[in-house]
Amino acid sequence: MNADGLPFAFFVLMEVLTIAKLDHQLNEEIQDKELRIIGEDGAQLGIMSADEANALAEEQGLDLVKISPNAVPPVCKIMDYSKFCFDQKKREKEAKKNQKVVEIKEIRMSPSIDTNDLNTKIKNAQKFLRDGNRVKVSVRFRGREMAHTNLGEKLLMDFAEACAELSTMEKNPKLEGRFMGMFLAPKKQ
Repeated sequence: MNADGLPFAFFVLMEVLTIAKLDHQLNEEIQDKELRIIGEDGAQLGIMSADEANALAEEQGLDLVKISPNAVPPVCKIMDYSKFCFDQKKREKEAKKNQKVVEIKEIRMSPSIDTNDLNTKIKNAQKFLRDGNRVKVSVRFRGREMAHTNLGEKLLMDFAEACAELSTMEKNPKLEGRFMGMFLAPKKQ
């Protein structure tokens, strides 16, 4: 309970309702003198006052929704607002379902990697690229290996060449501290 004697959940509910309506102004919330009205079928009904437009919407059993508040005069449409919200949520859900998240997979090597180990790393990278993920290939230099960074660059170029049929080199080999890295992106099908 709060100071007014109302339960706290009431205020939370009221806050949620106001947040939900921040997108569009509806019916009596629209206080502009002149409005450009669009009918349910998309036809232009002309410019009229907010009271006339509300009466027209109420007569049809629909809502008056302010679509473009920055226009002069503001544009309002007569529609079933709950159906509009439902359709919009449905479209958002469908778009979310169809979108693919691209991950970045990393493969680390040393400049003194053996041939069989390199082949295994190449196969893993090809698998990642087939799945549609980007691959970051990096070579770590230890101690005196820093004097031979050209070996690491050659190793990365050979790696990119081995994956050339599935990928394109997005970022050339670049030395960053003790690591030299490059990015491979899957080719578009």
